[in-house]
Amino acid sequence: MRFDAGTTDVPSAGTAVQLSNTADRVVWIRVSARTGISGSVYFGRSDVSSSNGFELSANDHLEIDLRPGSEAFSAFYVDASTNGNDLDWAVLLEH
Repeated sequence: MRFDAGTTDVPSAGTAVQLSNTADRVVWIRVSARTGISGSVYFGRSDVSSSNGFELSANDHLEIDLRPGSEAFSAFYVDASTNGNDLDWAVLLEH
């Protein structure tokens, strides 16, 4: 397994941003909305939007266990209700 972490910025609300383009399979993922964001961020697949998906407000987080690695990391996206909001993430990937 391999650990990775980062931050994905949503420069334009209403435009979904891919977390990663790697095809490595996700075993576990944790996403967190940054402290101080205005509005909400939305986590999901490519059809996520600025009003649809797992909604996270400032300081909220979501953990998903996907063992045995059933989803490619490239399948995950974030959108936001306000320009410039960030989503922090940490992920365990299969090789």
